[in-house]
Amino acid sequence: MRRGLFIGRFQPFHKGHLYVIKLALKEVDELIIGIGSTQLNYEVNNPFTCGERLQMIREALREENISPDKYWLIPIPDIHNNYVWVSHVESLCPPFHVVYGGNKHTLKLFEDAGYEVKEVEIYGSGEYSGTEIRKKMLNKEPWETYVPLAVASFIKKIKGVERLLTIAESK
Repeated sequence: MRRGLFIGRFQPFHKGHLYVIKLALKEVDELIIGIGSTQLNYEVNNPFTCGERLQMIREALREENISPDKYWLIPIPDIHNNYVWVSHVESLCPPFHVVYGGNKHTLKLFEDAGYEVKEVEIYGSGEYSGTEIRKKMLNKEPWETYVPLAVASFIKKIKGVERLLTIAESK
């Protein structure tokens, strides 16, 4: 069995993330989806909690008919020490063989630790960027088309845009 790893903050989970997951699942039997920076929330750059991000991802993958047997959702808190970060991730995850992502720094850390890495340009990375989606939310511009339908519904249900606006106003 071949298992892959894809780590992101998913603030919010968007169509670019979904693209990487679908691509990886064509190459591996199972994919570990590492939810990074789990300790961060209720901030402009990290408005959603770990639990909310887990739910966004699960609902988006369900909407795409991706079986829960094909992926693992693993929370990964930051440790702020790049030298031991890969071993920290390894301690939280089942064994994996290949790492997918678009962050060159992250991929280099895994490559230096002996992993096969696959750099994936997140589809339409300029538009499918959590930073850009949050900016659209803050500017009260349309943002829903950049995330899966299930994620847009979830964010509306938890009043995520209103939360982000309140956080930004309080700074």
